[in-house]
Amino acid sequence: MKVTVVGAGAVGASCAEYIAIKNFASEVVLLDIKEGYAEGKAMDLMQCASLNGFDTKITGITNDYSKTANSDICVITSGIPRKPGMTREELIGINAGIVKSVTTSLVEHSPNTVLIVVSNPMDTMTYLTHKATKLPKNRIIGMGGALDSARFKYRLAEALEAPISDVDGMVIGGHSDTGMVPLIAHATRNSVKVSEFLSQERLQQVAEDTKVGGATLTKLLGTSAWYAPGAAVSALVQAIACDQKKMFPCSTMLEGDYNLNDICIGVPVIIGRNGIERIVDIELSDAEKAHMQASAEGVRKTNDLLEL
Repeated sequence: MKVTVVGAGAVGASCAEYIAIKNFASEVVLLDIKEGYAEGKAMDLMQCASLNGFDTKITGITNDYSKTANSDICVITSGIPRKPGMTREELIGINAGIVKSVTTSLVEHSPNTVLIVVSNPMDTMTYLTHKATKLPKNRIIGMGGALDSARFKYRLAEALEAPISDVDGMVIGGHSDTGMVPLIAHATRNSVKVSEFLSQERLQQVAEDTKVGGATLTKLLGTSAWYAPGAAVSALVQAIACDQKKMFPCSTMLEGDYNLNDICIGVPVIIGRNGIERIVDIELSDAEKAHMQASAEGVRKTNDLLEL
């Protein structure tokens, strides 16, 4: 199993580290445009191998896509990170050109790969990847919902004062501060609805804190987060590599699902060896449906800025 991660910055390096530590891949290729940068990150990570007990080979490459050939899974983290005060949408002008170039280069050398898009604005970059590569829709996955759901569960556990292993919850919709739709009514603590433990006011605060999860970290750190995004990607990569049939909310091309067409947005999907193996249709309340439609409109406005 060969995995390529494009972009050796904080997010890309975290992806490579978590994938290697889980020890299910034979090789991780880390590629970057900065001379020697990916090679240095790869060497540093390989020097962890004996300490962390993994045998995955990590190879660093400077901008040579031929070395990524025959990758089973490719992760795209490249692009500029979000700065304080910058929305994900403001990144589009720069990152669209980067993502289009990267995806076409990857598919040229690995035509059967599954692509995982991390670059922001993520839903729009996932949509662009569909248009640029023409790959089957099951082989293009936007990561955002998996990360947003992890942040939702963190906030739920915090409010419940419970271990996070007790908590389950999901965020659908767009991967943006205004587009996320935390499914509070579906969230549980060991199969008991969280509304049995928390007031509606507290649950609404959990939802709002989840929506600004990325912006909160950007304000604190001065740049985008990397540990949780890396972990979210590694979970998706493992689900594909090990054919786990796990359910994650991910950005996928919708063609009538959830009453939406020609848009990539977060919905629950089953992830296995073929990438997105099935879109899961869950019953939404009228309020959740309205939030989903509003989220889709926001994504479409960003998509309209693309030069396809």
